[in-house]
Amino acid sequence: MDNQQNEAAERFDTFTALFDPTTFRHLEGLGLAPGRRCWEVGAGGTSVVSWPAEKARPDGQAVATDLDTSRLTAATRPPVEVRVHDVGREEPPGEDFGLVHARLVLVHVPERERALRSMINALRSGGRLLIEDAAPALQPLTCPDEYGPEQRLANRLRRGFRHLLADRGADLSYGRKLPRLLREVGLHDVQADVYFPVASPACTALEAATIRQVRDRLVAGLATDAEIDRHLANVEAGTMDLTTAPMISAWGRKE
Repeated sequence: MDNQQNEAAERFDTFTALFDPTTFRHLEGLGLAPGRRCWEVGAGGTSVVSWPAEKARPDGQAVATDLDTSRLTAATRPPVEVRVHDVGREEPPGEDFGLVHARLVLVHVPERERALRSMINALRSGGRLLIEDAAPALQPLTCPDEYGPEQRLANRLRRGFRHLLADRGADLSYGRKLPRLLREVGLHDVQADVYFPVASPACTALEAATIRQVRDRLVAGLATDAEIDRHLANVEAGTMDLTTAPMISAWGRKE
């Protein structure tokens, strides 16, 4: 997914609308004392890093990293530090972090095991890690209620999109593995839950933006232009109950 495409901004906006309330609820529960340092991995935009930055004041720091930091420009002022960084290949941007968070990142990182260990290594003793990632293999449909031709077409295009993700190295079952993975890397007090939105305006907007963004790749053997036009018209009509892949949030504490 090219984050420089026009549809990318729409997708980031829908992620904010869909997932920020859940993320903020978890971050609030984990707590971040003033003066602590936090690392927002694969930040994308500014909405999530703004929360720990505010909690860390006046003496703390929030480090926001991503391969592409162009959408983080507005956040580049104390206590936020923005860095271009590849979490799967580079060393952490520091240590002694009280909180490390990544949302919808590791499922797309080929070196995801190394990335997870890097985040653990960056935590201080007693620090908390919160990983939130999609679980498309857990619920693969875009229309859970497949009762007509519009829903069947939507689900066929979702299968095509999932094939594209898998072909490019995404682990579509990664989200559901998170509680086990956090225990295996030595975290304590591991817990997890799942957010699964069904039938919301943000789900509809995300579906339209995603299909437009990958249209050329879907047409290359997975669908026809006419089918994609028909699906986008169905989405625009607002008569289908559309969903996203469940997002699993898992968190734990470093000894």
